[in-house]
Amino acid sequence: MLHNLLSLAEIRSQVQGPDINWTWSWLGLFALFLGLLGISYGTRPGVIARATTKEAIRQPLFLLLLAVSALVLIVNTYIPFFTFEDEGKMLNECGLATLLISGALLAVWTAGTSITSEIEGKTAMTLLSKPIDRRQFLFGKYIGIVQAVTWMFLILTALFALLIFVKIGYDQKEQSLEQTPVWQWLTISEVEIPLPHPERVAVVAQILPGIALTFLQVCVLGAISVTLATRVPMVMNLVVCFAVFVVGNLTEIIVNQSVQGQANESVIFTARLISMVVPSLSAFNISSAVATGRIVPQEYLGLSLVYALAYIGAMQLLGFLLFEDRDLA
Repeated sequence: MLHNLLSLAEIRSQVQGPDINWTWSWLGLFALFLGLLGISYGTRPGVIARATTKEAIRQPLFLLLLAVSALVLIVNTYIPFFTFEDEGKMLNECGLATLLISGALLAVWTAGTSITSEIEGKTAMTLLSKPIDRRQFLFGKYIGIVQAVTWMFLILTALFALLIFVKIGYDQKEQSLEQTPVWQWLTISEVEIPLPHPERVAVVAQILPGIALTFLQVCVLGAISVTLATRVPMVMNLVVCFAVFVVGNLTEIIVNQSVQGQANESVIFTARLISMVVPSLSAFNISSAVATGRIVPQEYLGLSLVYALAYIGAMQLLGFLLFEDRDLA
C-alpha cells in the first residue's frame, strides 16, 4: 500500500505534457457504466440498488444540494476573484471543490438514512425475509448510492462545462482581448452546421479528468460510510467520514515525511499505520494541476481507478463482516 501511494505521488508530480489519446479512458468509463447498468437490472442486488437510487433522488437533500451547487457554480463564473489572468483557474478549483462537497454529503447522508434508519426501524428484516441475503442487501445499497451520486455529477458536470465554455469569452472580454468565437461553422453539402469552437471545447475537456477523480473520491467516502452505517448512527457516521476526509488528504504528506526520515520512530510507525488504514484521498485531488491546464496521464487515471476499486472492495468486505452478525430483530 505504501509503495502504491509513493507511485501515485511520483506520477502526480509529473502531471504535464502534450495532448494524449483518451480512447482507453472513455472505454473504461463506458465499461463502468455498463457494469452499473448490468448490476441494476440483471442481479438481485439491483432491486435494492434501484430502490435506493430513487429514494436518494426523491429526498429533499438531493434537490437542495443540486440547487446550492448550481448557484455556487454560476456565482463563481461571474464573481471577480481579483487574480488578473487566473479567473478561469479559480473557477476550475472552486467547481471541483463544489462537486466534491455536494457528492460526499449526498453519499454519506443517503447511507445514514437508507441503511441505518432501516436497521434501527426494523424494516430491513422485511427485505431480508425475501430471497436477498445480507451481502446482497449491503452491496445493492452501495450501488444505489453510487448511481444517485452519478446522476448529481452528470447534471452538475453539464452545467460546469457550459459555464467554463462561457467563461472563456467572458474573461477575454473583461481583459479587452479578442474573443474566441462560440461557434465554428462546418459546411456539409452546402449546408452550414454550427459546432462548438474547438479551442473552447479543449479548455472544457481539460477539467474532465479532475471531475472523474473527484467522483472516485466520493465513491471511496461512500464505501466507508456504507460500512459504518451497519454499526454506528448517522451523526457518528458523518463525524467519522469528515475525519477520514481530512486525514486522507494529509496522508501523502505524512508518508513522504516519514519515508524521508524527518521524524522519530514513533511518528514513522504512526504514519505507516495511517497509510495502511486511511485512504490516500490526496491521490484523487489534482485540482491545481487541472486548473493550470496540465494534462493528466492515462496511467495516473488507471492507477487511481485500481486504487479506488481496491479500497472500495476492502470496505465492502469489512461491511459484510460487520453486518453479518448484526442483530436486526
